[in-house]
This record gives sequence, C-alpha cells and structure tokens, in this order.
Amino acid sequence: MRWTGKLLGGVFGFMAFGTLGALLGVYIGHKFDTGMAQNPFDPERQQRIKKTFFKSTFAIMGHIAKADGQVSQEEIQMAKRVMAQMELSASMQREAIAEFNRGKEESFNLDQELETFKQACQHQKNLIRMFIEVQLQAAFADGVLDNTEDEILQHICGRLGIPHFAYEQLKRMLGASQRRGTHQHSRSTPEEAYSILGVSESASDAEVKKAYRRLISQHHPDKLVSKGLPDEMMKIAKEKTQQITEAYDTIRDMRKQD
Repeated sequence: MRWTGKLLGGVFGFMAFGTLGALLGVYIGHKFDTGMAQNPFDPERQQRIKKTFFKSTFAIMGHIAKADGQVSQEEIQMAKRVMAQMELSASMQREAIAEFNRGKEESFNLDQELETFKQACQHQKNLIRMFIEVQLQAAFADGVLDNTEDEILQHICGRLGIPHFAYEQLKRMLGASQRRGTHQHSRSTPEEAYSILGVSESASDAEVKKAYRRLISQHHPDKLVSKGLPDEMMKIAKEKTQQITEAYDTIRDMRKQD
C-alpha cells in the first residue's frame, strides 16, 4: 500500500494551513499515491491490459453471437472482418478464433470474464467504451440487434459501469455506423450523421462541434493505445474517427447551405 504522498501532503498541508491544510494535503497525497499505483505508462500493466482486452473481446463476441441459440454466418463473417481489420498474424488469428469459440461454450462464465476485464482496465473509461462499441458492432453484424443480444449487452454495460443512457446512445451511433457501412462510397445521410455524433437535428452548431470534439478525443487511436488498447485494434479506432469526422463534415456542409 502506498502512503508516501498522503504522509508528505498531510505534513506540508498542516505546516502551511493548519488542520484544514493537513486534510487537503492528505487528499492530494492520496490521489498522488493512487496515480503511482496505477501508472498508465507502466509497460507491464499495459501488456496485461492489452492481453486481457484481446482475449475478452473475442470471447464475449462469441458469447453474444451464440445468445440467440446459434451463430449466424453474418456474425462469423463480422468476427473475421474484425480480425482482418487488425491484420492479425496466423498465430494471433488462431488465438482469436479459440477465444471466440471459448465464449460460445455452455460453461463460459460471462460475469467472471467481465470482472477480469474490469480489473485489468480500471479507470480507463474510453477503453471500456471502445470495448462496448466493438461488441455492438459485432452484434449488429446480421443487421438486427435482437432482444437477447440487447439484454446481454445491457448486462455487460451494467457490470462495467456504463450507464443505460450511454449504452442507448452508443446503440444509436453504432446502428447508424453499420448502416453507413453498407454504402461506403457515398457520404453519410444527415440522419446517420446526427446519430453518429449522438446529437439531435435541433442541436446548435456549438453543441454539434462539442459532441464532435468529445468523440474524437474518446476515439483517438494514440490515446487508446497508450491506455492499453491492443496495437492490432488501432485500425478500428482510426476507422471510427474517420466516421465521426465525416459525420461532422456532413452536418457542417448541410448547415452552410441552409
């Protein structure tokens, strides 16, 4: 247990401002100690996160695919597309397929897997959000998010601390992104663009811009990789930033014409 920061903070706070200063110093010191204990730049910790993220991504993808009783050809193809996007080596493809199949097994313990994932990715909200987005993308593979898949995804969000309203927003965004993927050679429709940014058509220009900047920050590939996103998934993050930027450009250009 780290206590150096709390001790020094309390001592210097008391010397400068008395009792209240000591309490404030202990609090600041606690934050310092916590930061040291969970240093995001710790190479070993990053490797643990990356390994867990990779394994849990494909295992839970397989579990959700099996949720309606059978794994559709579309869902299998989606898993293969994710692997292709990641440009996995032959050995990593085999590992991803093994994890996907593990998630399909009757004995697969979803809550235990989620707890392991949550512990590995502590306090990395954008990383957890990216994980949910990948699972939603896979669930939408056959064009429909059925009730069983939706219930499992809501359960996953609850276990990982994602509020229901945030999940519903992600669902709308990913649904629009999937529709966008069916006609990649044309620009997003206004309806798709607003859904991807998670704002309504009545949103002000400032609100649209704020939503765009927030999403770009959340999906920035370099930031996500530094927090523990497997390097192989950087291309997925890049594609999402491209979709977000295109949606913003669509709305901005449309409003200029009005």
